[in-house]
Amino acid sequence: MSAPDVTALLAELERSEPDLAEEARTAVEWLTGGDPLETVTQLDVCEFLWYTLPLKVGGDHERLARSLGRLLHLGGLRRYAALCVSPTTQQILQTYAREGEDAGTAAYQEALEATGVLPPDVPELQWSTIMGPEELGAHVACSAALELAILAGDDDLDRVALTRRWLTEPRGDLGGDSWLNRVHGERLNRWVLGRGPARRELAQPFEVRLHAPVPAQQIPPLHGLLSLAASEESLPLRLAPSPEALRLRDLAERELSALRRDGARLSITAVGRRLLLSPDAMWEAVTRLLLPKGEQEFELAAREAALMLLADGSLISPAELRRRVAEVVGDEGWHPATEPGDVAKPVDDLVGRLTALGLAFGDELAVRMSRVGHFAALAALRAHALRPRQYVSAG
Repeated sequence: MSAPDVTALLAELERSEPDLAEEARTAVEWLTGGDPLETVTQLDVCEFLWYTLPLKVGGDHERLARSLGRLLHLGGLRRYAALCVSPTTQQILQTYAREGEDAGTAAYQEALEATGVLPPDVPELQWSTIMGPEELGAHVACSAALELAILAGDDDLDRVALTRRWLTEPRGDLGGDSWLNRVHGERLNRWVLGRGPARRELAQPFEVRLHAPVPAQQIPPLHGLLSLAASEESLPLRLAPSPEALRLRDLAERELSALRRDGARLSITAVGRRLLLSPDAMWEAVTRLLLPKGEQEFELAAREAALMLLADGSLISPAELRRRVAEVVGDEGWHPATEPGDVAKPVDDLVGRLTALGLAFGDELAVRMSRVGHFAALAALRAHALRPRQYVSAG
């Protein structure tokens, strides 16, 4: 049975409890945004009561919550009505009033997680805090599925498994598509549009190429280094005389934590043994090195542009690569007139990583991506394009 019309409920509340009708009207308009009441979920109600109401709606917040509760009760939505007057809601509203926004938001996040209806991150998708329409639709759908499972009394509910299934299964209401494909498509499109026409032109061909996962490839230089460390139990620090070998050893030790120093030698770590046993884990770890998290946005933009320019396997000189990268990132608005020297550090570091890992071949005259390097570039770009959008304060 569908929920009663909001207008009819407000009219009934006006007759029975006229002192609450105006507050109820304000609250329900914020809650539904004009949509039918039957579309409201537990997540909607919790987010309104514990976040929107105290931060965006003026007036007596506890009274507004009680008024909304009376309206929802009249409409037969008793579970949601109970939330409006629950001790949790009162405590959160009082926390906002007494301790400020940060404390109130922390209490809201803790209470929301405790409901069980907040979709968790899954291996295929980390949720954004800034969602586009498709991701928001997926998030709402997964939350509704969790709510129904909890109501059905599923004591052994696996929230991650249910969320993954809801995201990945083809759905008739999406024309046979899945929510995961929709979210990935939305994020890829957002990434392509980026900043600046030169960046968009460079990224455009990758929108289709990056939609499917990139198959893992073997990384012989790293595999060989870790295999030697595992078989010999440790490596002398002077083992690697060439610049590429020294760089590879440094990456394995300092950024992958696959090797550790033991006096004058290097020993393989538990992480290194795991990478040896899992080609997929090694592939993921290596491709993360190409666009590392935590780097400044300007340097990351330069690396990203360089990867796109190198991905087709064409031979290019390091000087020309720096020039073209500077042209792209300058057009993005980082600096009014970006020069090749401005991007030299991140671009040269990227090329050094690629050559050390056997993903590119080159010297000071020319560089070209290998076949495996082509796949690595696509994998790194895909992971970067599909990353969640977060507020700065959310990390």
